[in-house]
Amino acid sequence: MKPLLTRQDCLAADSVDSLAHFRPRFTLPPGVIYLDGNSLGPLPAATPARVAQVVQREWGEQLIRSWNAPPLGAGWVGLPQRLGDRLATLLGAEPASVRVCDSTSINLFKLLAAALALRPGRRVIVSEADNFPTDLYMAQGLAALLAQGHRLKLLPAGARPQVIAEALDDDVAVLMLSHVHYRTGALHDMAALTALAHARGALTLWDLAHSAGALPVTLAESAADFAVGCGYKYLNGGPGAPAFLYAAPRHHAALASPLSGWFGHAKPFAFEPDYVPAQGVDRLLVGTPPVLSMAALEVGIEMMAEADPQALRAKSLALSDLFIARVEAERPDAGLTLFTPRHHEARGSQVCFTHPAAWPVMQALIARGVIGDVRAPDILRFGFTPLYTRFVDVWDAAAQLVDILRTRAWDASQFHAKAQVT
Repeated sequence: MKPLLTRQDCLAADSVDSLAHFRPRFTLPPGVIYLDGNSLGPLPAATPARVAQVVQREWGEQLIRSWNAPPLGAGWVGLPQRLGDRLATLLGAEPASVRVCDSTSINLFKLLAAALALRPGRRVIVSEADNFPTDLYMAQGLAALLAQGHRLKLLPAGARPQVIAEALDDDVAVLMLSHVHYRTGALHDMAALTALAHARGALTLWDLAHSAGALPVTLAESAADFAVGCGYKYLNGGPGAPAFLYAAPRHHAALASPLSGWFGHAKPFAFEPDYVPAQGVDRLLVGTPPVLSMAALEVGIEMMAEADPQALRAKSLALSDLFIARVEAERPDAGLTLFTPRHHEARGSQVCFTHPAAWPVMQALIARGVIGDVRAPDILRFGFTPLYTRFVDVWDAAAQLVDILRTRAWDASQFHAKAQVT
């Protein structure tokens, strides 16, 4: 794409954007530029009708019959498999290797425990010190629960492959990393690091929360062992949407879930007193699927499946390139520093700047209709979601950020008040 030097150039780029037809399929408030889809995706326009159908017809009229597959019911019982199989395509995963269930934290706990069991005699989990906190907390809690000398070894933030390699000694069972870092937007080379872990006898567990739906993911091609991710960011499944998990088929027969719930049983409706694991990845299921929230997530997954992953990636990079270029060209404040890697191969679908007054700066932006978020202590975070973000949105958002910094509009008292959620 040629450089976008004016706002008119951005409008012209939007007019020929191959993904532009997706934007009207979202409910986007007028006067708002939404750059926080990496935290909570906006509402797909088709979701209310789909949820209403589940509530009014499937639940209200068909009642318990809806658990069964059509034509007897609505197929509720198969939602983890149905959504998982659709999602597998987006993740470059093998058939019957992905299931939608539980939360990211619960799925990570299950897979981490299963991975440790596959590496008896190895008791170390390696991750980054600034990995997403829930990942670290779950690993710490699991190690304490096992009480067998397991421990979490943390590498410095942004550790390079050589540092990671040096940490993978003979006691390491699992390398646990986020594919795209939630604070920096930095992108790990999944294939290279997985190969490195395997060469040292370790398994890999990838957090795809900031990858799935934002850029091409190649779980099978990369030979990844396990992965987790959420449904409420780029997949637009709604607040608290169910998460997903992935387990490579080569591990299925030996997987032992630490949470032996009835939906992971080989015959859940036989109501047998003893647990017998289901075949394949289904043994990682636990409890009854949350039907209403899964119906909402299904809309997001179906829409995402229509988009060309390569077109998504190309537009994502173009949008973030534009934002970085416009902000830096104006040099609005010496305290503003780019925190996200510049190189395409090292960047996900977000841009982060640091600024000493990050919180009030973002509140001032939100007051002007540009919604991003803050990550403590000083990170301004902007997500670029190709399905609904326009080039002109990015141009206008950059202009607002520059003006707020230049005029110090952020220093008004109302912008310093802290909220619980950032």
